[in-house]
Amino acid sequence: MTSAPPVAPAPPAARAAAPATPRGVPRNRLTLGQRWKVALRRHWQLYLLTVLPLAYFVIFKYVPISNAIIAFKDYSPVLGVWGSPWSGWANFANMIQNPVFPTLVQNTLILSGYAILASFPIPLILALALNEVRHRWFQKTVQMVTYAPYFISTVVVVSMLILIMAPRLGILSQVFGFFGVPSPDFLGDPDYFRHIYVWSDVWQTAGYSAVIYMAALSGIDPSLYEAAKVDGASRLRKIWHVDIPGIMPTAMIVLILSVGNIMSIGFEKVFLLQNPLNLGQSEIIATYVYKLGILNADFGTATVVGLFNSVINLVLLLIVNWVAKRISGSGLW
Repeated sequence: MTSAPPVAPAPPAARAAAPATPRGVPRNRLTLGQRWKVALRRHWQLYLLTVLPLAYFVIFKYVPISNAIIAFKDYSPVLGVWGSPWSGWANFANMIQNPVFPTLVQNTLILSGYAILASFPIPLILALALNEVRHRWFQKTVQMVTYAPYFISTVVVVSMLILIMAPRLGILSQVFGFFGVPSPDFLGDPDYFRHIYVWSDVWQTAGYSAVIYMAALSGIDPSLYEAAKVDGASRLRKIWHVDIPGIMPTAMIVLILSVGNIMSIGFEKVFLLQNPLNLGQSEIIATYVYKLGILNADFGTATVVGLFNSVINLVLLLIVNWVAKRISGSGLW
């Protein structure tokens, strides 16, 4: 009877590549705790990189959530969050009964919706157009010119807008005066506020957002373009049947995140462009919370308004993510 030939031991490289599992236990039979230990031993460097970002979110995002209890208290800075007396639903009643509150919600929704409708398609169109440019120097120049405004601070952008649109000394006023036409009061007329805010924001962020779509376009399989060329597809047909479906998942995620922040429109730019003349359309939830909570020291009602703002954002995020998954199959989760 012949014996089986001896099995050569695994080379060191193969032994090093084998999963670090407890001896004699198949990987698929490990408990959850054992799997975590194996993952930590094998990828501890990657987990170490996540420590600081996780600490940031825990300290500055999740721990402050506990202070939302101020909405149910008659908050006093002297007594602190937990020492202040309970007020029940009084702060919520103050918010609902406030005659300004419906106007705040309306202004916030209109301004945010306008910003999304304007800022979502323009970077997409810009990315598709730049992707079709054959001269690389022209593509890089346009990309740099449109990307550069993103690095200008909001204060500088508002200062530029004031210099351009000031009633008597602004550049536009002098241009109108040169032709003998009276200049509109762009900064004082409430009807101009939303247009100034939205289109200056589009100018500032379109190039940055287009980079995201261009990165998605670079990941499209080149064989799809070759197949479209063989079929005799024109440039417009390739854009419609190859480019747009290829970047649609990225576009859906950007749209979902934009709608999820529809009630959290930027405070800084609105506040800097705000003045007593355009207050009817420029007063939004973010600026009202600042004035109510910081300037008037009504911390309870300000917390209720901010909490309402966050809940609406969450509901809209869930709804839009569900609709996007049903329509396109792409979503955040």
